[in-house]
Amino acid sequence: MNIENIKSVYFVGAGGIGMSALVRYFLFKGKVVAGYDRTPSLLTETLIAEGAQIHYEENVDFIPETCKDKETTLVIYTPAVPQNHAELMYFRNNGFEIQKRAQVLGTITYSSKGLCVAGTHGKTTTSTMAAHLLHQSQVGCTAFLGGISKNYGTNLLLSQSSPYTVIEADEFDRSFHWLSPYMSVITATDPDHLDIYGTVEAYLESFRHYTTLIQPGGALIIHKDITLQPDVKPGVKVYTYARTEGDFHAENIRIGNGEIFIDFIAPDTRINDIRLGVPVSINIENGVAAMALAHLNGATDEEIKRGMASFRGVDRRFDFKIKTDQVVFLSDYAHHPAEIAQSVKSIRDLYQDTKITAIFQPHLYTRTRDFYKEFADSLSLLDEVILTEIYPAREQPIPGVTSKLIYDNLRPGIEKCICEKEEILNLLARKHIEVLITLGAGDIDNYVPEITKLLEERTSD
Repeated sequence: MNIENIKSVYFVGAGGIGMSALVRYFLFKGKVVAGYDRTPSLLTETLIAEGAQIHYEENVDFIPETCKDKETTLVIYTPAVPQNHAELMYFRNNGFEIQKRAQVLGTITYSSKGLCVAGTHGKTTTSTMAAHLLHQSQVGCTAFLGGISKNYGTNLLLSQSSPYTVIEADEFDRSFHWLSPYMSVITATDPDHLDIYGTVEAYLESFRHYTTLIQPGGALIIHKDITLQPDVKPGVKVYTYARTEGDFHAENIRIGNGEIFIDFIAPDTRINDIRLGVPVSINIENGVAAMALAHLNGATDEEIKRGMASFRGVDRRFDFKIKTDQVVFLSDYAHHPAEIAQSVKSIRDLYQDTKITAIFQPHLYTRTRDFYKEFADSLSLLDEVILTEIYPAREQPIPGVTSKLIYDNLRPGIEKCICEKEEILNLLARKHIEVLITLGAGDIDNYVPEITKLLEERTSD
């Protein structure tokens, strides 16, 4: 189906962060856009205000008539939706064109130069950073992002003239195999989604296959510490990057007074005194990868320096809500043990002699089952851990798999408790908080506004 010829697009699972960028893209293209999502959210309500028709009950009768013509309707679904979903089955049984989000992105980017960022963690910040660097330069870009850019208040950037499209390449369900990157960054390959892949070896093989998709004339920018052996086509250049090593890296790192300055080193240039707009240490590494991508695609040294300083970050990615002398509160999407460890170490760099408390909501029963010891190790870097129940997302409970698995493996002596989500505010009201972070990819973020209010009221007394 030619995207230009379709009249309507129906989304089964419209409210996910990745899907919502496509909702916005097709609204921009003037299509009728409708869809289903399980629960209302700020994002779905925003999409409705922008023109999408979204409902929250799994009911074929709620599909608009304009979306029931299989000749002119494209159906897009997320793999997180069960295969027996009534609306998905209706479209399947009636011969509609049905595609995954990644297939559609592959189609959109096939005729452009796709700049893709893959990896177990770091890909949302790195891709959003790269998109910002290019968007504010003379190069420009379209971008489909996995988070809401704080610079632009959206997860979709549009350009009528730039040949480049920045994409966050998602390894879940092997989605990134649909893409045809011109260039790609791979940030990390720490095992994840073992409910899909089964083994660590299969997970790594999936990334290796992804590297075969990079187009001749393009490039792979891969983290130096990754053991993955890429399998690129002839004519694809391979570069390494890391914080202080590799073809692209940082030197002369200065952290202090709430700011970070670095010098960026590339094979053919050096940019001195770059100030990070979001001054956390993990963004040194993320920034090196994003700058490498921007540099290889025509952004000037001055544009890169200016863009890094003006980058404001991504919602739920090291997202400061309160930053005063009395209390610090931030929200972070980290939901993998390696992500959590990096997040905690970045906080520790900023607040070395301060008590750091985290509220962690585990995401998925399978991930908790597979990595509860690693979660405990990462969370043990904190001073205090408050665990909530597991957020199930698409999964059914697994007998014996609860947050207590993590709780029981935390280091001796750490302050710890398990708390119902509904009791979080009452618990925090009784605690002395210095630095607090919420961690997790579930609905823990829904409590952030109330936590912010509680802590602000306490410091204003």
